[in-house]
Amino acid sequence: MKMLFVAAAALAVTGVSGSAWAQRDPAYEAARAAGQVGEQPDGYLGIVGDATPELRALVNNINIKRKAAYTRGAAAGATVEQFAFVSGCNLIAKTQPGEKYKAPDGSWKTRGAGAPERDPRCV
Repeated sequence: MKMLFVAAAALAVTGVSGSAWAQRDPAYEAARAAGQVGEQPDGYLGIVGDATPELRALVNNINIKRKAAYTRGAAAGATVEQFAFVSGCNLIAKTQPGEKYKAPDGSWKTRGAGAPERDPRCV
């Protein structure tokens, strides 16, 4: 029951926060479209390949905002890590074809037309 609640709350947070960040920051959209950043199972944005100082600052800024959102959401009965993990499952599921995500084996993948590879614990 607790994980179901965590999943519902994480879906609500990632649904609002993920799209809100993307709409507010053209640099994020450009980096995502270029395959320089991708979603990770831990709920945070990762850098694919080499990072410039600007790209590292962009990712750090987004991840700080995500952690704040996860912390607020976790206050309702889950740990921040649980909340972030469920959010990561949802964010990876929402990637579009051509976007990067980190597979369960730790490798970066490019989403094709089918569903992305996700951790088996994702529901």
